[in-house]
Amino acid sequence: MQLFSTVRGYFSQKRPDREAFASCGQARKTPTFHQVETPEYGEIIVESQLDKPDQPSPFKGLRSDFPCVSRNAMSGPEPEYDNITKGYKLFVDNKPFYLKYNEGVLPELNVAYETWGTLNEDRSNAVIIHAGLSASSHAKSHVDNPKPGWWEKFVGPGRAVDTSKYFVICTNNLGGCYGTSGPSTINPLTNKPFATTFPILSVDDMVNAQFRLLDHLGIEKLYASVGSSLGGMLSLMTAALHPDRVERVVSISSCGQSHPSSIALRYLQRKCIMCDPNWNRGHYYGGTFPKIGMKLAREIATMTYRSGPEWDERFGRKRISEEDPSLCPTFLIESYLEHQGESFSTKFDPNSLLYISKAMDMFDVAEGFPSLEAGLARIKCPIMVIGVQTDILFPIWQQRELSATLQKAGNNAVTYYELNSIYGHDTFLLDLNGVGAGVKGFLETHQIESGNLSKSTQLDQDRKHF
Repeated sequence: MQLFSTVRGYFSQKRPDREAFASCGQARKTPTFHQVETPEYGEIIVESQLDKPDQPSPFKGLRSDFPCVSRNAMSGPEPEYDNITKGYKLFVDNKPFYLKYNEGVLPELNVAYETWGTLNEDRSNAVIIHAGLSASSHAKSHVDNPKPGWWEKFVGPGRAVDTSKYFVICTNNLGGCYGTSGPSTINPLTNKPFATTFPILSVDDMVNAQFRLLDHLGIEKLYASVGSSLGGMLSLMTAALHPDRVERVVSISSCGQSHPSSIALRYLQRKCIMCDPNWNRGHYYGGTFPKIGMKLAREIATMTYRSGPEWDERFGRKRISEEDPSLCPTFLIESYLEHQGESFSTKFDPNSLLYISKAMDMFDVAEGFPSLEAGLARIKCPIMVIGVQTDILFPIWQQRELSATLQKAGNNAVTYYELNSIYGHDTFLLDLNGVGAGVKGFLETHQIESGNLSKSTQLDQDRKHF
């Protein structure tokens, strides 16, 4: 108490040091995070030391201007994401589009899509690739947009999804910001962006929007429905909602219903955005972009996209530099997360992240049915389920549960693969050998002529379950 009183007495005196202490917050011009804009005073000299300058100070504080900058000293394989503004086709349906929750209605429906390959004469070779949460319709490069797509190495002649055999379609999901109707779209009734007046979405709504497009293209039945993560949810729901219009399904790194751990992680991401003062209840279009919230949300997400073993291999406990530690990033893993947050923060609309991630939380094939088994019983076609042992966001037990429950529900053509990839959830974007070979083999193996299941010994022999 005596030391505290002495220190307080020292700062109450009128000294040049005190004036600098009072004004340094306003005088500093170096840009820092506003949350940590604090005065800098370094060593505190107590009154008893004024006559003893050689004595060590009893306190020495942090001296830092918080130079938190994005540095990524150890790069590795990363997915290809880009802000897609061109190269896609736009399907516009002027009829009202009715949604699953809250009696929501959109006055019209826009669906951005891209295609590769050629639709055959009887329109029986169409394969739809479902995008993940933040991906666009640009799965593969083409003449109208030569930039690499988010599944560039998996789509093309002779590749996992062979465009010399199939007519491949990819859409920007409903609620997105790359051409399809979403919060940033102009409401034709108000001539202003929907913002958070946009209706709450479900995975069912996203699938039904895609089938509106398929109707427009004259495609009665899909040869295959392929998707990963959110795309895996969408792929399941195509066969659950439209069982007579899908011949086979591939669901990668996904589940039959969202579980508490992934719901919690997405909730924190949404909270980061909604707590940003610039979010303005979602009405930030034409104003200040809520970048800090978006950046933090992506940093949290990045933690779930890769795996602990990869962090150990790429970063370990390596430091950014040999400088003394501060409250800013010290380790390479911190710098990597910051780099990922910064690079993504302005590529995607924060409101789209809110709406689409909420739809993922609400996803449950069992909704409206007495059990998950009953909900999955609607899926009558052959299905491949792929899981990754290092996945944090969709742990491997969820794919095991999905595969086992599909079989309990009576599906006799379930193919299950489990991959031991170091890349965690992002494996579906990076592991061409594991994911690509599995998808290609499943799509090109003749399952059953009608595309629907029937009890047979041959099907049981063909099923591979590891």
